[in-house]
Amino acid sequence: MTEAPTLVVLGGGPAQRHAIDAAHALGLRTLVCDSEPGVGDVPVSSEDMDGVRAAAAGAAGLIAPGTDWPVRIAAAVACDLGLPHPIDPDEARVATDKIAQRRALDAAGVPQPAWSTEGPPAYPCVVKAPDRQGQRAMSILADASGLEEAAARAAAGSRSGRVLVEAFVPGPEVTVNGFTAEGRGIVAAVTDRIHFEGAPGVARRHVYPPERDPAAAAETAVRAVEALGIDAGPWYVQVILGPDGPRIVEVAARLGGGHDSELVKLTTGVDLARAAVLAAIGRGVSAAEVTPAPAGAGVIEFLEAPPGTLRRAAGPAEACFYHAPGHVYGPIRIATDRAGYVLAGGATRDDALARAAAAAAAVRFEVT
Repeated sequence: MTEAPTLVVLGGGPAQRHAIDAAHALGLRTLVCDSEPGVGDVPVSSEDMDGVRAAAAGAAGLIAPGTDWPVRIAAAVACDLGLPHPIDPDEARVATDKIAQRRALDAAGVPQPAWSTEGPPAYPCVVKAPDRQGQRAMSILADASGLEEAAARAAAGSRSGRVLVEAFVPGPEVTVNGFTAEGRGIVAAVTDRIHFEGAPGVARRHVYPPERDPAAAAETAVRAVEALGIDAGPWYVQVILGPDGPRIVEVAARLGGGHDSELVKLTTGVDLARAAVLAAIGRGVSAAEVTPAPAGAGVIEFLEAPPGTLRRAAGPAEACFYHAPGHVYGPIRIATDRAGYVLAGGATRDDALARAAAAAAAVRFEVT
């Protein structure tokens, strides 16, 4: 009996589960690289180039769904081993370096916030590490009074020690999830991205359909993807709907890390996780497979646990929890502080929001 092809998955956390499930549904064997005890199949960090290269020997492909830096690792290892991959190492480097992104977007004339590596282009401003995700080491400043501290924090959190400073653009934020197939960037869904109060940039919920006309955000996102040279595979773009039109926050050459592919599949029928797995092993994905056929509304609602040490979490079937007993919760500051999520669908946006709120309200965390 012929052994099933192996897909190496970088990361075994919640952001990777949809892709892992999609791979199994396609008859693939998965080999998960994760240094967290009990999470992966091999105790190798998803950011360990040499360890991933050794694990991938004889594999059919690699995928890094849901997190940024491993996208670079997957592309480089695939190139080293002669394996298929939707993007090459140069494209992956740009997709995982926000300064390189800013330069590429400027060169292509794609609208984005004013930015600098020298100092604030304006106030208020956003100070961030250019090679991190999930709001790590990010600060929003109203004036210059906290600049030195914010810059030091961003530099300490940055892999390269560099700091990126952007003008703060007011306005609602949306997420554009899509896929490039047959040489064309196709938008699968645009969703509202609503933040936790007091935790800028950390999504509390994703809602489909969005409140506002998504056409301009979708068009700008596709332009951004093309400017970065992403010519195949999945992508995820955060866009602010500013006073002067859409502005690109960031682009990633991967599935969204907030269970976006689950929401997209529920509401539009596009299985981005399946398409991403196929691209990772060199199988073709047609434009028709990633063209949406909207069928209702949906919400991803993230869960916030009370501060303390987790004893037990329980809730309805729609609820998924991230942590085992013993995990210590504090206030939500970055994306990984969230405790889990619920996915709810409905005939209309209001219906889906109500269902998600009811499911979240039924969740119970016992902490000490």
